Amino acid sequence: MQSRYDKPGPGGSGADYINCPMDKEQYERFIDGLIEGEKTQFKEWEANTPYFEGCLPIEVMAERGRETLRHGPMKPIGLTNAHKPEEKPWAVVQLRQDNALGTLWNMVGFQTKLKYGAQTEIFRLIPGLEQAEFARLGGLHRNTFLNSPKLLDGQLRLKADTRLRFAGQITGVEGYVESAAIGLIAGRFASAERLGGSGTPPPQTTALGALVAHITGGHLTADDNRFQPMNINFGLLPPYTEPIEKVKGKKAKTQARRRATTARALRDLEQWLEGVPAVAAE
Repeated sequence: MQSRYDKPGPGGSGADYINCPMDKEQYERFIDGLIEGEKTQFKEWEANTPYFEGCLPIEVMAERGRETLRHGPMKPIGLTNAHKPEEKPWAVVQLRQDNALGTLWNMVGFQTKLKYGAQTEIFRLIPGLEQAEFARLGGLHRNTFLNSPKLLDGQLRLKADTRLRFAGQITGVEGYVESAAIGLIAGRFASAERLGGSGTPPPQTTALGALVAHITGGHLTADDNRFQPMNINFGLLPPYTEPIEKVKGKKAKTQARRRATTARALRDLEQWLEGVPAVAAE
């Protein structure tokens, strides 16, 4: 039981995952199974739907290169084997607890379009799962979203008909918090317009503003059809150019810059809130 680098997640303890380590031979056998396993075929209307690059099926990652998975969701970095601390695993599959009883565990990062029979056979190659009972097998879902940089204006309105405003995941954000955040901003825009004003987007130096800017024009060009859903990340925020605290080491400098970027975001968000009138319910 261990979290990567012993870092606890929300409500976690630092030992939030069961880790199933593989040696090189076990990993190679597992990759062979993924590549050779029978896959579900897409329906005709799905055939030309591109994959979301941030959430690829594991067999597609394996097909892109045999080392891809162990540098992705199966990376062994930040984990130690308490039973054999001197041995470094070649790859690791993590299991996250899914219910309070501890009877359901989710395989982290294992989206797949393998057929159910193949999944059961291949996943039992994972050390520790040889006798596993699978309560729910994996699958893919279609994520429908707008080409927002081309279709939406800065107020999240449809350019072709500004009576329509979009919110949430369909705008091209990824994640529960991000989807709720865009819903919140869309609500503020709608309220401001109803009261005769115009909603001011949050500053792009904030997470809220960076997401709005990304989906309404920050992704390459409006005519580029490669637009993909995006989680919030520091790469969406403008670079921090002011002096930061002096620390030694690349990692420490990155953390210092992120602390400064976060402090700037909180400061700018507070100033934005002070300049936006509160909306009272009628």
